[in-house]
Amino acid sequence: MAQSKTAFQLLLDIDQRCRSLAAGLPLQETRPQGWSGIGFRMGERFYVAPMGEVDEILHEPRYAALPGVKPWIRGIANLRGRLLPIMDLHAFFGRELSPSRKPRRVLVIDHQDVFVGLLVDEVLGMQHFNERSLMPELPDDSEPDIAPYSQGLFLREQAWRVFSPRALVQSPGFMDVAL
Repeated sequence: MAQSKTAFQLLLDIDQRCRSLAAGLPLQETRPQGWSGIGFRMGERFYVAPMGEVDEILHEPRYAALPGVKPWIRGIANLRGRLLPIMDLHAFFGRELSPSRKPRRVLVIDHQDVFVGLLVDEVLGMQHFNERSLMPELPDDSEPDIAPYSQGLFLREQAWRVFSPRALVQSPGFMDVAL
């Protein structure tokens, strides 16, 4: 008479057969690592900010001008009861925003007691890249003033420079707003 197996032994047999058949599956590490960020445009150049560094994206809000500040400080807006300084990112680097106001957006940065809105020409949504395709800066770069806030670039149809808003708001030059 054949010995009968318990329900537990049958489950162990099924588990063992499943594991032996699954042995050839690829490991998770072989999948390319993705990198995502918020794409935006300043002039004719394309940038991407790391996802964790932008807290919110707004249409250009109404703001009140502030006296005695540098010209790249557009003013101050009320964002749900908090005062949000609006900084013209393009003017900070000595350039002008595009004349069209409709596509302009504000990237809200809230990092270590700094709450600020960076006005850009246009936000281009989430951009996804293969993390391994991140390249270092090009030595013949035409924008050396942006280099301290840049962390490399991705090439896809055009160059997407990785721009760190956190590095910008921590820089002494950005925080020196008085005339």
